[in-house]
Amino acid sequence: MAEPAERMRAMRERRRSRGLREVRLLVPDSRQTSVRLRVAREVARLDRSVEEEALAWTEAVSEFDDPDAAAPDATR
Repeated sequence: MAEPAERMRAMRERRRSRGLREVRLLVPDSRQTSVRLRVAREVARLDRSVEEEALAWTEAVSEFDDPDAAAPDATR
């Protein structure tokens, strides 16, 4: 069996040949108490009216929630 590094290299090459590329995303670890406390503090500081305005705008421009939006034409 190939070494792990060789298997990863081969997997990346296969993905690249299909037009894909690897992206790594680092996010805060919500399992840590310090992170959970920081998020709770930040949420508590949010202004409800500003957040409601942002949500209203998001819903207004969202094509997924609009029942009258035309479905994409699959024949094009």
